[in-house]
Amino acid sequence: MTEKKRRNPKQARAQATVDAILEATFHILETDGLAQLTTNGIAERAGVSIGTLYQYFSDRDEILAMMGKRQAEGIQSRITDVLEKSPDPESIRTIVRAIMNGMQGSAETRIVLSDALFRVHGEGAVSDQYGAFFDFMSARPEFGFALKRESVFIITHSVVCLLRAAAAEPAMCLKPEALEDELVLLMESYIGALALRAQKQAAN
Repeated sequence: MTEKKRRNPKQARAQATVDAILEATFHILETDGLAQLTTNGIAERAGVSIGTLYQYFSDRDEILAMMGKRQAEGIQSRITDVLEKSPDPESIRTIVRAIMNGMQGSAETRIVLSDALFRVHGEGAVSDQYGAFFDFMSARPEFGFALKRESVFIITHSVVCLLRAAAAEPAMCLKPEALEDELVLLMESYIGALALRAQKQAAN
């Protein structure tokens, strides 16, 4: 089924159907895993016909990608809220925490959603997910120097990709509080090194 033929969930009833499909998918992932996830199973759990499901989604990956996109948008909304309410250096920790807490479900579920988002939307999904974080890091006045785009890229992707790696390696039993501390230290240390380099360049 082509993109043009699938319905756009603008009406309340249509949106409720999409929400039911996404909730059913999440429940199956959490209880049975990806191996047991089929569009027929999702439709049955959601209480809709398979034909109705295909009116909104072309396949299983598209459902998973939308779930990943919604989760990412929720994280971005939290980050934006943090920046509006607390424009101080401690926002770095708050943002890391918002990203960590915004990843719902088991480690396996988070990896499934992340992988689907990458497959459907490409490698640019990381930057798209955390655009607010990117903007925040590049506009901090208290740094006293301009962050290059390459530096912001490293900061942004190091946090996002390390959290993704942590979710992919549950056997390591990483403690969330300790991981948060390390991620904040990583960011602060790198930013400190950038500031020192900027000072040296300005003195030469």
